[in-house]
Amino acid sequence: MYCTRCGASIAQDAAFCPACGNPVVPVAGSAPAVAAPIRTAYAGFWLRFVAWIIDALILSAAGLIVLVPLAFTMFRGMTFERPMGWPMMPRFFWFWPLNLVGAWLYYALFESSTWQATPGKRVLGLLVTDMQGRSISFPRASARFFGKILSWAVLMIGYIMAGFTAKKQALHDILADCLVLRRI
Repeated sequence: MYCTRCGASIAQDAAFCPACGNPVVPVAGSAPAVAAPIRTAYAGFWLRFVAWIIDALILSAAGLIVLVPLAFTMFRGMTFERPMGWPMMPRFFWFWPLNLVGAWLYYALFESSTWQATPGKRVLGLLVTDMQGRSISFPRASARFFGKILSWAVLMIGYIMAGFTAKKQALHDILADCLVLRRI
């Protein structure tokens, strides 16, 4: 089977063309598939950056909902005569693992859902797919999320790669064999 947009060879079970990202849907009563009227392209760096800002605002709001009650319990009983000392400090460190788990579940659950995108990506018409244009599984979405740590750790070059690679993939997309597509 071949893509009607670019002519590339497409696997029978693919939902998108691996070369151009054009969606493929079967026509009733026929074996070959034809391109759907909804067209996609690879999502570039700036669209993905704006989607990240939207998601960061959502996660920050959720974090505040958790952090404010936690802060009240941490500072309860603290006075000038009895300032917060070492015994109370471990309470602060509960927030960071909680934040990491919350962000992981947010990204992995949304990207592996039928939405195929976080709310920020969905607002901008972006989809996270595998290399054939199909939905990704929760383990693959999790690998993509934890790959973002590596993308960040190498001076954010892993993220910047999305602006320069042929399929607009960041390092974590390459590691998880994923694409981020935008609806045209």
